Amino acid sequence: MAPSAIDERIKDVVEQRKDTLGLPGPALQRLKKAGIDLSNGYPYRPARPLYLQDVYNIRSKEWKHDDAGARADKSKSALFSAATKVTDLTAHIGTEIEGLQLKDLTNQQKDELALLIAERSVVFFRDQDISPQQQLELGKYYGEVEIHPQVPQVPGNLGVTVIWPDLYATERAANFRNPGGASRWHTDLVHELQPAGITHLHNDTIPPVGGDTLWASGYSAYEKLSPDFRKIIDGKLAVYRSAHPYLDRDHPEAGPKFVERIHPLVRVHPATGWKALWVNRAMTDRIVGLDRAESDVILNYLYDVYEKNVDIQVRFRWTPNTSALWDNRITMHNASWDYGGKHPRHGTRVTSLAEKPYFDSTAPTRREALGLLDESEKQVDGPA
Repeated sequence: MAPSAIDERIKDVVEQRKDTLGLPGPALQRLKKAGIDLSNGYPYRPARPLYLQDVYNIRSKEWKHDDAGARADKSKSALFSAATKVTDLTAHIGTEIEGLQLKDLTNQQKDELALLIAERSVVFFRDQDISPQQQLELGKYYGEVEIHPQVPQVPGNLGVTVIWPDLYATERAANFRNPGGASRWHTDLVHELQPAGITHLHNDTIPPVGGDTLWASGYSAYEKLSPDFRKIIDGKLAVYRSAHPYLDRDHPEAGPKFVERIHPLVRVHPATGWKALWVNRAMTDRIVGLDRAESDVILNYLYDVYEKNVDIQVRFRWTPNTSALWDNRITMHNASWDYGGKHPRHGTRVTSLAEKPYFDSTAPTRREALGLLDESEKQVDGPA
């Protein structure tokens, strides 16, 4: 039986190819241990939507997001007391926790972890014994799990996306000059009506050398801007687009089009109340109300602030069976393909959708809230 669409409201589809790649050993072992049915092949590929209207239709209603971090104990004592070690990897972004299994967290610890992710942007856990099903359950705790209408997924577990660069390479050839995988700065699912909150990527198979992932802090990127420049972009809206194109049912001759949503350039995280710059070169298309040339100048500068300030980034070296949980509302990330596809890399990912992005002019920056401002951040040219 051919795969169907993930939602009955999708009327017109294209059946996707059946994959024949052999699974890496560690991935196969993990999936079999979890009881995943591999008899119909791996991964599961839903029939791909053909038309733009159908994709809008399945993501057209708002819901109330209850943020786990916003209800957490600020001390995070339940989480920290159960860990054997907690290490901040850089001053501004990234924390590693040892001695905990994500599958065993209590609800209080889950809430406190959400707050820690909101504060530190990305949190890492090595040596995790977690099945795709348990990963999915944790994702449901943090919000409405995103079920992508066309990407490969774990059979029987809609919402658990397969991250497998070798699979991507069967569709788009990769090489040193045009690397594969997710090797560009981006933020996941910015085109959604209520975009991604926490994403949990568990890598069961990693190359012996390379394959690191980098994250950059949206809090710090915003703080790198001068106070007067912030006033230019505060409250501005931008058009964010999907990674995948579709045809317009009414005008298919117009060629591929993307899902587009309008969201603020600067948003506020509901758990911390801090402002963050929320742009990415891959999927932020233009600033509303500006000419394209004007928009491009501002956006390219903002992308550079995010991408070129290494002091607001963390580069993480994976080991097998490591989980990373990050907040897409305050970060962007980039997966290095320096291993050149010579070794397998495989993981599973669950993304929880969150609130509709909002801006609050009274919200502080992270450094302001923590009392870290120096004189250069307070300086304003000209008379007071």
